[in-house]
Amino acid sequence: MQKYTLAPEYELEAALPADAEALARLQEAMALETEHLRLEAATLRAGVAALLADPHKGIYYKITHQNQVVGCVLTTFEWSDWRNGQILWIQSLYILPAHRGKKLYSATYRYFQALVLQRPDWCGIRLYVDKTNQAARAVYQALGMDNGHYEMFEWIALPDKPVH
Repeated sequence: MQKYTLAPEYELEAALPADAEALARLQEAMALETEHLRLEAATLRAGVAALLADPHKGIYYKITHQNQVVGCVLTTFEWSDWRNGQILWIQSLYILPAHRGKKLYSATYRYFQALVLQRPDWCGIRLYVDKTNQAARAVYQALGMDNGHYEMFEWIALPDKPVH
């Protein structure tokens, strides 16, 4: 992927292994800000490194301003047998507060929409958002996304929580 201009002096491009620490710091900030969680640093850094080393897991993108990483977004994929197409999932989206309000996510979303529309085997975009993150929900709705008719359920295996 070449650099894609989001706004004057802001670019989107695929992240490289050298960006791992910046991405991890952004994820720490996002978890603290949006969910009041402190992530386990070693696990997070290993997870970012694993993804950057294996594009089958997903693709991390960085948002840069004057060559500094100020935001990130991760894309992963879901195959829909009902639609016979790939759904692009947007995850781990975070933009530093000082760089918000510049429509950077809107431009990023339009970039991903264009990717989906160019590929006959791709059919849509999905993301999940914390139910309490009203600001993000408003942005997604303003872009024409809706929360559909699905609810998300999850089960995450954690080493300190046995299965019952």
